[in-house]
Amino acid sequence: MASVNKVILVGNCGRDPEVRYLPSGQAVANVSVATSSRRKDKNSGEMIEDTQWHRVTFYDRLAEIAGEYVKKGRPIYVEGRLKYGVYTDKTTGVEKNTVDIIATELQLLGGREGMGNPSSGGGDEGGYSRPAAPRQAAPAPQRQAAPAPAKGGFDDMDDDIPF
Repeated sequence: MASVNKVILVGNCGRDPEVRYLPSGQAVANVSVATSSRRKDKNSGEMIEDTQWHRVTFYDRLAEIAGEYVKKGRPIYVEGRLKYGVYTDKTTGVEKNTVDIIATELQLLGGREGMGNPSSGGGDEGGYSRPAAPRQAAPAPQRQAAPAPAKGGFDDMDDDIPF
């Protein structure tokens, strides 16, 4: 049976990325991402905001891109997978559990303020995936006149579909 381990987050960065390089030369960047939800308190009727913090790890070229363009407070879209781990706290000696999101995609949301040019492929958002390099802007193909449609096929249908 197949299984799926996929996480999608849209939230704000809690701090600037920390980029480091492993001895193999592989880039690694870590950020924290805050997601918030709002609900109405049953007793008082006032709105309560619940914020969750997520640890996100980027690797390779995606880590370098995150280090360059992701900034504290900036909204981002992240796709990835969950990774559970255990470590021993150095001060108390107690084992603690961790949950990390290993990112496979990153999209910068919002405007381009202070961003430079991420070669994102157009619009005001930059989208990046791993393992491929960032998408490059390509010129739009020129539309050419279609040959005369054959009778009785889908080619003779109008292109003005309302949806």
